[in-house]
Amino acid sequence: MFPMVTGFMNYGHQTVRAARYIGQGFMITLSHANRLPVTIQYPYEKLITSERFRGRIHFEFDKCIACEVCVRVCPIDLLVVDWKFETDIRKKRLLNYSIDFGICIFCGNCVEYCPTNCLSMTEEYELSTYDRHELNYNQIALGRLPMSVIDDYTIRTVLNSIQRKTQ
Repeated sequence: MFPMVTGFMNYGHQTVRAARYIGQGFMITLSHANRLPVTIQYPYEKLITSERFRGRIHFEFDKCIACEVCVRVCPIDLLVVDWKFETDIRKKRLLNYSIDFGICIFCGNCVEYCPTNCLSMTEEYELSTYDRHELNYNQIALGRLPMSVIDDYTIRTVLNSIQRKTQ
């Protein structure tokens, strides 16, 4: 008789434990139902990127000393640096600098190891084109200052739309 009673008690404890786990899962589901939607209307609303976001690389031509450290640390040998040695001043003169963003993996090694800080990552992530050859940026295109998502008056950021809903 006692084995039957302990069996019923174990069954009762297991049933209560299962009901508790189901209740916890249901509470998590309900807590997610109260959140704001993650989906945004992309061309009109844009996400604000984090500070550590690795977007398009910005290049400052005047700071570059053509040391080619960025070329050596690139895991896919992507960067192209053309320079000429000036014998009268005994320094390298940078002629051309280009990056193909169609191949770039945005690892940030070139930015991290640059001794003169002439490379920096921007928050610009809209690099899509219809022709892959347009993704090959030279020093002029790389030197173009990025427009901040927050400063762009043509779109609403998700932060602004949340503030409008709460008002």
